[in-house]
Amino acid sequence: MAGPADAELRAWLALLLAPGLGPRRVAKLLNAFGGPQAACDASTQALAAAGLSETMIAALRAPDAATLEAALAWAEHEDATVLTRTDPRYPSRLAEVPTAPPVLFVRGDPRLLQEPQLAVVGSRNPTPGGLQTTKAFASHLAGLGLVITSGMASGIDSAAHQGALETGRTIAVLGTGPDRVYPAANRELARRIAVEGVLVSEFPPGTGPQPSHFPRRNLTISGLSLGTLVTEAAPRSGSLITARYAAEQGREVFAVPGSIHNPLARGCHALIREGAKLIDSVDQLLEELAPQLQDFLAPPAAQAVPAGKTFDPSNPQPPLAMATPGLDADYRRLLEGMGHDPVALDELVERTGFSAQEVSSMLLLLELQGHVSCLPGGRFARRGD
Repeated sequence: MAGPADAELRAWLALLLAPGLGPRRVAKLLNAFGGPQAACDASTQALAAAGLSETMIAALRAPDAATLEAALAWAEHEDATVLTRTDPRYPSRLAEVPTAPPVLFVRGDPRLLQEPQLAVVGSRNPTPGGLQTTKAFASHLAGLGLVITSGMASGIDSAAHQGALETGRTIAVLGTGPDRVYPAANRELARRIAVEGVLVSEFPPGTGPQPSHFPRRNLTISGLSLGTLVTEAAPRSGSLITARYAAEQGREVFAVPGSIHNPLARGCHALIREGAKLIDSVDQLLEELAPQLQDFLAPPAAQAVPAGKTFDPSNPQPPLAMATPGLDADYRRLLEGMGHDPVALDELVERTGFSAQEVSSMLLLLELQGHVSCLPGGRFARRGD
């Protein structure tokens, strides 16, 4: 297990399991007492002064033993990590949200939670066109290194995860404990995500699906992400809750328009009327996200053209340093490794010696700067060749 020391983890879990102690109240207790252990050890009078009722105090003193022990046992699994608000690995974007979960249960590599993410959400009962659009967007963006985050629901969420896994990585935020899969039909998808991406939940192991869990899950989806894309949604779709959380959090909201005759386009049209950005292509979405993505991707240092290097008219291509003067040696090495024919990411890894994650990140920046295009089938080509 990777996580806090046992005594501190027990204190965090006691705060998590006490009925009525939501994220805001937990944050208030931490500020008042300096940490979870100090809050749990505080006197009844001090806890009452901090706004806790007698019922809350009693629950904090005696958390449900079975649930607490089950959470500790789950945390011992090899692929399990427990992240608390004070853990430096807690996702920084989510930490900006005042009502972010105090504890996250993670299956997979928790470092993925810090990567630039786009939430892709929508209807549980989409049209075939909605599914196709979602998978295409997710596959293209994931292939460029952007992590696709969604909620593991049927329909659009599942299509977003599946599309992302074709070319890259995805994060599923659960409305259950990290050891449960809902809907059950997504069991194999969850297994793949746990290996190739991340499953994350604010609910302790053993927790089943409850209607009140899904708005909280939606808040985490938007909180983890740079922005939220709704590809197809009815006017009362839960995905609109995710979009509105994103707007409240100061994140971007995007919506794909549809036919005026399609009821599942009305939710997207409502978002656009409320100020969401209309998206009808992946390139447009990348253009909108470019300023934020530049913050996550180390911008290549400008390189001067080496002394004595001139353009050779017998060579149809100018020296890379001249063709791409804003790129450093690693980025030029990647472009040189691409050659002039479409190439798959795995082949670029083999040619350049960079890791798959490094190649994905560099390709994303190169596409944003107009040097590279992502082609169908997860292949890439230099532009202008």
